[in-house]
Amino acid sequence: MNEKLHQLLSQLRLKGMTDILDQEIQRAEKEAAPVSDVLYRLLIQEQAHRQNQSLLYRLKGAKIPWEWTLKTFPFDKQPGVSKAQIQQLSGLSFIERKENIVFIGNPGTGKSGLAIGLLRQALLSGYRGRFYHAQDLIDELYASLADRSTPKLIQRLCRYDVLLIDELGYLTLKPEQVNAFFKLMGERYGKTSSMITTNLDYPEWYDLFQRKSLVDALLDRLKHHCVTIRINGPSLRVSSNDKGKPNPKV
Repeated sequence: MNEKLHQLLSQLRLKGMTDILDQEIQRAEKEAAPVSDVLYRLLIQEQAHRQNQSLLYRLKGAKIPWEWTLKTFPFDKQPGVSKAQIQQLSGLSFIERKENIVFIGNPGTGKSGLAIGLLRQALLSGYRGRFYHAQDLIDELYASLADRSTPKLIQRLCRYDVLLIDELGYLTLKPEQVNAFFKLMGERYGKTSSMITTNLDYPEWYDLFQRKSLVDALLDRLKHHCVTIRINGPSLRVSSNDKGKPNPKV
């Protein structure tokens, strides 16, 4: 009978229940446990297995390049960051409110580390998210113009609860790339949350995109429901205590 049960569970793809079936049967025989208790423990294990698989799927799909978390961020070395503010944001209410977060600061001040930490927290809490280097995102949008798949790509990107665009800085942009990027941000406006890290303050975006009317519209929408965090502090990429060793947490 045990073999038949294993076969059925395998066919039904109930991996969590399969893993503890023999253990629970032995426990039931030893303790004379009611069938309802055994079934409950099997279902709880299956639920936990599926939740874990779902988390692994979200983490893999997010394409986060570094194993950074908010716990690893060196708040003590970056006086330009309010730990209390970041902890409040880690509650993720900004996602429920469809708010954006923009980190502005010089290279190495911890913008990417904080944004990735918040993205990872969102994934752990069941949200779908995606990390993109700004140049990679713009290149992907530009490539989609060739086969006219841009609407489908934008639709897919709009399904993410959180989209992290890292290092929006000194890029060389074609007009078509600018238009596609603005189209994406316009479609996400008021529906989902976006996080952007950049070393350019808002007035410098006009020089980057070279389209005043479009930048006006972008900033109007982006800043409508937005938390702007300006980090005025030292670079964390080189720690004086490590003899020039790069800090892996930023």
